[in-house]
Amino acid sequence: MKKLFVGNLAYSANETDIQNFFSDAGVAVDSVTVMRDKFTGQARGFGFVEINDDGAALRAVEACHGKDLMGRTLVVNEARPMTPREGGAARPARRERY
Repeated sequence: MKKLFVGNLAYSANETDIQNFFSDAGVAVDSVTVMRDKFTGQARGFGFVEINDDGAALRAVEACHGKDLMGRTLVVNEARPMTPREGGAARPARRERY
């Protein structure tokens, strides 16, 4: 299974719009996820598409990268694995009082 990054999405684009876009390009996708802000629920302008067939995923990148969806030129490429980030607050360390 290949995971593709789909960037430069219109904020109004939803999962069905993206699935239909890939279907029109001749590629069947297994799942579509539009990334949303966890507080507002508004789309963040990018998402991911999973395709079960590696050959179909390569065709999807070739067919869809640089194409227009809802007035935006899409960026479609193979997703990079997530890298762990250091968590925690950005506060300075607490100083002891003497």
